[in-house]
Amino acid sequence: MQYRQLGGSGLEVSALTLGTMNFGEQVDSTAAFDLLDVALANGINCFDTAESYASPMREATQGASERILGQWLQRVPREKVLIASKVSGPAAKLRYLRGGPQLIRQQIRDAVFASLERLGIDCLDLYQVHWPARSTNYFGRLGYSARDDGGATPILHTLESLAELRADGHVRHLGVSNETPWGVMHYLALAERHGLPRIASVQNPYSLLNRVLEVGLSEVFDREELGLMAYAPLCDGVLSGKHRHGDSPSVSRLARWPAYYNRYTGDAVASVVERYCTLAEDNALAPADMALAWVLSRPEVSTAVIGVSCEVQLLQNVQAAERVLAPAVRKAIGRIHAEYPNPCP
Repeated sequence: MQYRQLGGSGLEVSALTLGTMNFGEQVDSTAAFDLLDVALANGINCFDTAESYASPMREATQGASERILGQWLQRVPREKVLIASKVSGPAAKLRYLRGGPQLIRQQIRDAVFASLERLGIDCLDLYQVHWPARSTNYFGRLGYSARDDGGATPILHTLESLAELRADGHVRHLGVSNETPWGVMHYLALAERHGLPRIASVQNPYSLLNRVLEVGLSEVFDREELGLMAYAPLCDGVLSGKHRHGDSPSVSRLARWPAYYNRYTGDAVASVVERYCTLAEDNALAPADMALAWVLSRPEVSTAVIGVSCEVQLLQNVQAAERVLAPAVRKAIGRIHAEYPNPCP
């Protein structure tokens, strides 16, 4: 397993991070413990969760992923692992969470203390803003237009609140997720202007089907010493090929919750996925291996956040993390992307 610097944080993260959003819904605690044990045994040292997980997000399972991860952490030396979690931004469907989550001081404090209690630890290695408070484009939204932010919490207030948690020793490093180039640069500018801690990482989607961050964020990662935690590198399993020809496994997320996990579906997407899968197979590669190895080959990426539901998937991902793609395969990927750019932004 490779280890890489997470931006300027000084943290050395494994090339793969095990995401836990499946824990507490698709994966029960017994299966989760086994997956966590196998991940650690294979060199994965970073584990990512959020106060809103399990996913799909609903009141009955809110916090379940953190609780399961916390139970496992009681069996593991704390210094062997890096734990990342997230505080929710505003969302109408999360009214059950503090009456509607807001990125204000008291709510952030309540959120982090609740997460720490569920995890059974006294400090998070990385604490991330899950999505912005302001109106902007994320989760695949296109067609930006000027919007009235209304009572959206200013980024400065959020950053000051996070800085207070860091100063008190509750979190070591700060990050953002589902952010835009403007948002990332605003966090950095405010940190410099007000003497506040810099964010260390950005957790955004990045895959063969979604390379939009290369337009603006790649330069930010390079020039500002930030680490990319690339989530959905296999696009909810679509790039593994297991959903080809409409033949989704009945236990998969796409089969069980099609309305929730529809970001990487549709006839147009299926055509592009078929091209990538065929390319992989023509070169004696598993489609998932090729897709994940490509993400990990990109200079922006500090770690790829994987979500698995069984040990076979996990070990396949570990194997893919060690693969180096041939130049001819990389060039062919570039040709497909030029013909079908970013079908799933």
